[in-house]
Amino acid sequence: QVQLVESGGGLVQAGDSMRVSCESSGRTFSSLAMGWFRQAPGKDREFVASISRYGNWVYYADSVRARFTISRDNARNTVYLQMNSLEPGDTAVYYCAADFAQPGVASLAREDYDYWGQGTQVTVSS
Repeated sequence: QVQLVESGGGLVQAGDSMRVSCESSGRTFSSLAMGWFRQAPGKDREFVASISRYGNWVYYADSVRARFTISRDNARNTVYLQMNSLEPGDTAVYYCAADFAQPGVASLAREDYDYWGQGTQVTVSS
């Protein structure tokens, strides 16, 4: 069983930066591809970024590619999402997700992830 706990959300102004983190329980973290998704009020949960088991492969949604960076520290069982130049449109609940995957795989599809955190609210004011 994998448990994921996000942290680091909050309220910032447009143009600010923020880092959210997600810590995984257990000793299987390096077997997991990790993803970040977000859900704004009244909208579907959407892909933000993903990273393969050892960090060799990363993928981003077009809307965040130039501004967000996903990374991981397998020794700390933690995945990070560094968000720069935040915009009001980035306001959402951010969820991390985990998938037991082959090396080099980091799915963009929500349905491929079996484990989810409880989410952390990120609010960007204009």
